[in-house]
Amino acid sequence: MILKLIQDFGVWSWLIFGLVLLAAELLVPGNFLVWIGVAGLITGGLSLLFWESSWWIWEVQWLVFAVLSVVTVFVGRRWLIRSHLKSDEPTLNERGASLIGRTADLIDPIVNGHGRVKIGDTVWMVNGPDLPLGAKVKVVGSHGSNLMVEAF
Repeated sequence: MILKLIQDFGVWSWLIFGLVLLAAELLVPGNFLVWIGVAGLITGGLSLLFWESSWWIWEVQWLVFAVLSVVTVFVGRRWLIRSHLKSDEPTLNERGASLIGRTADLIDPIVNGHGRVKIGDTVWMVNGPDLPLGAKVKVVGSHGSNLMVEAF
């Protein structure tokens, strides 16, 4: 049945297959099927050019599609990595980094470089120069769940 459909659609079967893969990307997002769909569309374009050629048999078409799938996935992924979009909230998932520049009072003195501070409703471990209880500090960095502070 599928072979009959492919024979009936002829050269358009690759273009339809590519469009179906592009549509499937909407249902199963992951930025993977889009590149295979592009490979199907390119194979369809080549089929438009070479359909009447005696060497453009189905085995060659599938081989071209397979090679183009690998190439488009590789190139597409590289392109996405290089065109990494800048976020308007770069520290959204980095809570410690989002606190840089904030000031607070120590709830535990910094002794031997370690103390605690309360910012909002969260108590944070801090690293910095030795300071007494209640000293005002400014967050200058973060390392894991610890904040780096200096006297304010």
